[in-house]
Amino acid sequence: MIGRLARVVVRAVNVMFGKWQAEWQRAASTLALRLAVAGCAVASAGAFGADGEAPRYGGTLNIGTVYVTLSALSWDPVDWSWKSNHDYGMVREQLFAGDLDKSVRKGGWYPFVAEAYLPDDVLRGELAERWEWEDERTLVVHLRSGVRFTGKPGVMAPRELDAEDVAYSFHLVNNSPKKAQSNYWDYLDAVEARDARTVVFRFNQFNAEWPYRYGYGYHSSILPREMAAVDRKDWRTVVGTGPFTLANYVHGNSHNYVKNPDYWDRERIGAKAWQIPFVDGVTYRVIKDEATYLTAIRTAKVDILESVRWIAVDHLKETTPELQWSKWLSTSGNFVALRMDQPPFDDVRVRRALNMAVDQREIAELFYGGHAEVMAYPQHPGFGDYFQPLAEMPASVQELFGYHPERARALLREAGVPEGFTFKVQVCTCTASNMDLIPLLDAYLAKVGVRLEIEPMEYASFLSMMTTRNHGPGYFMNNGHTNPTTSIRKFITGHTWNPALYSKPEFDAAIDTLMRTRDPAQRVAMTRQLTVKLLDEAPSIWLPTVYNYTAWWPWVKNYGGELRAGAVRPGPIYARVWIDQDLKRQLGFE
Repeated sequence: MIGRLARVVVRAVNVMFGKWQAEWQRAASTLALRLAVAGCAVASAGAFGADGEAPRYGGTLNIGTVYVTLSALSWDPVDWSWKSNHDYGMVREQLFAGDLDKSVRKGGWYPFVAEAYLPDDVLRGELAERWEWEDERTLVVHLRSGVRFTGKPGVMAPRELDAEDVAYSFHLVNNSPKKAQSNYWDYLDAVEARDARTVVFRFNQFNAEWPYRYGYGYHSSILPREMAAVDRKDWRTVVGTGPFTLANYVHGNSHNYVKNPDYWDRERIGAKAWQIPFVDGVTYRVIKDEATYLTAIRTAKVDILESVRWIAVDHLKETTPELQWSKWLSTSGNFVALRMDQPPFDDVRVRRALNMAVDQREIAELFYGGHAEVMAYPQHPGFGDYFQPLAEMPASVQELFGYHPERARALLREAGVPEGFTFKVQVCTCTASNMDLIPLLDAYLAKVGVRLEIEPMEYASFLSMMTTRNHGPGYFMNNGHTNPTTSIRKFITGHTWNPALYSKPEFDAAIDTLMRTRDPAQRVAMTRQLTVKLLDEAPSIWLPTVYNYTAWWPWVKNYGGELRAGAVRPGPIYARVWIDQDLKRQLGFE
């Protein structure tokens, strides 16, 4: 019965996509002409390879980003918004960033799609020219010379970045009452400007996440100290050293960035270092409706659509075959958090029962059409040795990802709720697949006597419910994998991104030990052990992780589907993209 329901849900979604086919077919004659031109153009591009072509300057890059449905959450770094680097990371830079020369597209191994993970061997200095450990507890960072803040009338005059700005930025954010975790930077005693171009970080203990937390993380952007005298919440005051400046922002519509003509960085192609950015501007399109943003890529209203659900891919490939594609496993885990501070979810038997009542493999195969992995959270396969496949997990963990409704009923009887129960679940309407999947979860759980009271919410309210701990006993969310250690560190007592309110003193202590461990091999082993413990205790109903797709038009050059070069930060990627305007015109677009 559940399998039939899964097929019904998928068919219903297919009907939605099918409604667009008539419009697509009306464009068939135009499409045929475009295809003929594209065949020649793409063949020509392939003969040279995008990296072998001479870059071209000009044009505006229009993007439906990974967060196409969401406007900026805040322009003020003291708000500790998870999305800030995505929005002002085009303008503000950080000490470290990803080395895009090591991308898969350029012959490297790293795809640069991870939400906030840069392995050591793909890390480069951005504002930092070099760094070294002076002793075991003193890190010295040397800043690049010639890096300048662009300036802005009413905010500041243009000037060179110095070490005082780095110290100011650190202290500004560290003193914020809104920070996501009170001890986020407690391992640091001081951040000091030794001279104009030298910053000294004085540790009181080693922290394994130091490059991420203040080097390329969510809260690591470097601001000019003049920001102390202005309203940082106003987008008009956003100033930085980056490849773009923020020219205009319309909530719910667009973010508009224009190139910084004096940007310091270069892109090496062949033997030549080229000034970047290549494009005159970048526009983020904010589009709430899935049908609309899919139409936007098909009609070239956007040049890149970074996240396309699998169910739409075949339609787009059929009707717009010029599009280029990359496939990537989602960097957000899917789960229903179960509040462990409230009965009946304070009983591990109930939590395990609800996991075994859901047929994960059927969801992966039927609901997602095989475009999903049954177990890929909280660790991501892209984390290398940190990821332990389900087949290598203990039997008690594997049991949670199998379908065992009779065992689930037995556990509910043992826990004293043989007749089942109903509980409220909040779900965000910002993710189409969540709204499609939640009725299916309700049907699975109904088979063991448990029902969901579904409460759809728009994103701002949905997020506020969790951060203020006013969410219900169930909270259906997508949460970023971040990096191997942060992904499980989020489950320490009191962490903002811990909606299950998982709280185990021994787990907290083990995470503290993990953070102090210098040896990478030891950290891998410890992280694997803690991940098994976390999965086993089932603070959530774990759900499959879906594959997503990125689509872009062939006139987008020097691009291969890279999404992030730091914590949700695409600025360095877009700065290196150029637009082949001739090819765009040949394909029938101006």
